[in-house]
Amino acid sequence: MKPIRLLAISGSERRGSYNRTLARYASAAARADGAEVTEFDLRALALPLYDGDIEAQGVPPATAQLRDAILAHDALLVVTPEYNAFPSPLFLNTFDWLSRLRAVDGAIAGLAATANRPAGLLSASPGPLGGLRAMNYVRQYLQSAFAMIVVPQQYAIGRAADAFDEAGQLKDPKVAQSVHGVLDALGEVAWALKAAR
Repeated sequence: MKPIRLLAISGSERRGSYNRTLARYASAAARADGAEVTEFDLRALALPLYDGDIEAQGVPPATAQLRDAILAHDALLVVTPEYNAFPSPLFLNTFDWLSRLRAVDGAIAGLAATANRPAGLLSASPGPLGGLRAMNYVRQYLQSAFAMIVVPQQYAIGRAADAFDEAGQLKDPKVAQSVHGVLDALGEVAWALKAAR
C-alpha cells in the first residue's frame, strides 16, 4: 500500500463486532505497508438520532470531529455491517449529521470535506453474502450524497464467525489477500490524487 494517511471507520462498535475486528485487521495491514492509520470510533461521538428540530438548534459540535478527521487524512476505509440488508444506523446517522454541517467561522462544510475524497469498502457478516447488500448501499450513499470517489475493488467476508482466529487474524490466506487488494487499490487512488494536488 502507498504511504498515505488512512482513516478507518467501522459501522459497528459493539463488543465482539466482526466489522470492528476486520477494521482493526485492515488497519494493522495498512500500517505494515507504510500507511499512517487512524481508527475512528463513530459511537464515541454520541450523536443523537437525526432530527430537524435538533438541527434547528444547531448541529451537534461532535460532528465536526469527523469532518476534521476526514480532512486530516488522504483516504477513508469504511467497514460496514449489514442490518436487515442495509448499513448500520450508527453509520448512516453519523454521516447524515455530517451532511448537515455547514461552513462557519472559516471551517468548511461536511460535504466539502468529503468531496473527491477516495474511499474503500469492506464488510463482514455471519451470513453467506458477507454484507454485500449493505456495502453496495454504502457505495451509492458515499458517491451520490457525499461526492466521494469509491474505488471499484471491495470485499465482503461471509460466515465471519469462522473467519478470524482468537488474535483477530484472518484464517484464510485468500481472504486476507482480497482485503489487501482493496487496501492497495485505495492506496493507489489516494496517492495519485495526493500527487495531483
